[in-house]
Amino acid sequence: MNTETLTQTIKERFDHAATKQILKEKYEAKLIFAEAGGMWKASPTLINILSAFDDDNLVLIDEYNNPCEVNRDDLLTTAKEHYREQLNAWYVEHNKLSRQR
Repeated sequence: MNTETLTQTIKERFDHAATKQILKEKYEAKLIFAEAGGMWKASPTLINILSAFDDDNLVLIDEYNNPCEVNRDDLLTTAKEHYREQLNAWYVEHNKLSRQR
């Protein structure tokens, strides 16, 4: 392998890693949504917390550390839908990026 080929290979791998990081940041930002007077991050943690309780209404701390009273079922449904939607989009875009490499 000559120096030019090696340099090109390293540059492509670096560009791929940087693009992958940008993609991650893009979709992590899209996981945040507004509901019931608070800002929430659709995540397995939020979904598990909401699934663990049986109460109709809960007081939870949102992404900005504000206590919010929420309807558990509504927030759980919205969080699941938002999480599924954004992760599917992230997956599709990640696969396109992987094929370009």
